[in-house]
Amino acid sequence: MTTGSPAAGSTREEERLRRWRLVLGGGEADGTGCRLTGADAAMDGTLGALYGGTAAGAGRRGGGGNRSAGLGGSAPDVARWLGDIRTYFPSSVVRVMQRDAIDRLGLASLLTEPEMLEAVEADVHLVGTLLSLNKAMPETTRETARAVVRKVVEDLEKRLATRTRATLTGALDRSARISRPRHRDIDWDRTIRANLKNYLPEYGTVVPERLIGYGRASQAVKKEVVLCIDQSGSMAASVVYASVFGAVLASMRSIATRLVVFDTSVVDLTDRLDDPVDVLFGTQLGGGTDINRALAYCQSQITRPAETVVVLISDLYEGGIRNEMLKRVAAMKAAGVQFVSLLALSDEGAPAYDREHAAALGALGAPAFACTPDLFPEVMAAALEKRPIPVPEPA
Repeated sequence: MTTGSPAAGSTREEERLRRWRLVLGGGEADGTGCRLTGADAAMDGTLGALYGGTAAGAGRRGGGGNRSAGLGGSAPDVARWLGDIRTYFPSSVVRVMQRDAIDRLGLASLLTEPEMLEAVEADVHLVGTLLSLNKAMPETTRETARAVVRKVVEDLEKRLATRTRATLTGALDRSARISRPRHRDIDWDRTIRANLKNYLPEYGTVVPERLIGYGRASQAVKKEVVLCIDQSGSMAASVVYASVFGAVLASMRSIATRLVVFDTSVVDLTDRLDDPVDVLFGTQLGGGTDINRALAYCQSQITRPAETVVVLISDLYEGGIRNEMLKRVAAMKAAGVQFVSLLALSDEGAPAYDREHAAALGALGAPAFACTPDLFPEVMAAALEKRPIPVPEPA
């Protein structure tokens, strides 16, 4: 966490004490003897409002006393505090502090007020919180909330879409490659590379013992991808990322994409895939979990198992029938379905998950693992090509 610029002329020891004072929060116990003034005191006030006591007054400017400002329950005070932290800290720190404020001080309900939404720094975690409040959100706030969600989604699409399309297009091309192509279907660049060992210097040519090419368009087989997403409260970030990836996959002509969300019921949101914001507002975070029911629905939608990839995104805390869930996975794999189980699709680090169910899936040849958004295109490419999934090493 940055703590601002040191005062002009301060010594290294003074700067060290200043930083410790900002970390410890002041009072007799901090042991620094450092008194903050000016911008440092204002910065300390914003930290104290969140991590100190509970008295009212979010924007309080202290002179170095105990952190006891608190955020209170006033929307204007909280909005002022949100402006303060954006003044003193970089965006990455602001997002962490916002998340802490929502979790520690129970401020989620204030996000149903338009002025609050206009003050926050939008990120994936904020979107998850807004989605959990969706049903309780007044109509006057709903459009502001959609604008916040759309900004985050568009930023994610810019970051993820190009690489995803490029990676999966390459995988689809390779999976369609044939070893005995007709002359007009030969990929000469790859053929030459594959036969360089057969170069004849006396003739200045390569003997193409092995031809590599692609089938004609009429021979290409369209792949099918089913994203099956657990929408329980703990999966909020995964739901956001999966919705964005679902929209990207749906935009590729060579992939037929289906998106299914579930808790104890199952909802097919495939018809909304042209707009991931509509997908997100079609979810309802929270509630129980019935993976077996969700997989039963997905299984019923599969018409060409050998050309289908099913991606289950869930922490595997099953509230349905465990043995039936495992039987369905085994049946899909036996039919030729490529089955991928992701414990999370996010940057949040190691998730909590049901280890027994994860081990059972691994025994079926469907290892369950947490996946970052940056790794997801590689995972999908491997599944589409029917090669081993790149499971990351445990931390």
